[in-house]
Amino acid sequence: MSTINEPALDVVITDNAGTEVKKYMAAENVDPSSGGLRVSVQPGGCSGFKYGLLIEDAAAEDDVVVDREGFRVFVDPFSAQYLSGVTIDYVSSMQGSGFTFKNPNATGGCGCGSSFNA
Repeated sequence: MSTINEPALDVVITDNAGTEVKKYMAAENVDPSSGGLRVSVQPGGCSGFKYGLLIEDAAAEDDVVVDREGFRVFVDPFSAQYLSGVTIDYVSSMQGSGFTFKNPNATGGCGCGSSFNA
């Protein structure tokens, strides 16, 4: 008998961010029982890594899946090592609106708020 140990992944989605995710999922006709929000980390950005958000119809076979109220969060194994403990928020201000990331794993970042180094 084999057991697969999934890494513990604590991703916090604020109420504001969750509301926006649900709006995007509804606009794209994504079923919340199977689809959700993909959160990823990709090489690039001005600090070495950048965040990615995407609404998807289903998780990939090797994704870590985190259930949130009304939707699911999908994280690939590469990204999971950088995202445990991250808080994703959605803010609106006079300068604009968008998702923000607070990542305790980041050792540095830049002014754009969407790239970091670790």
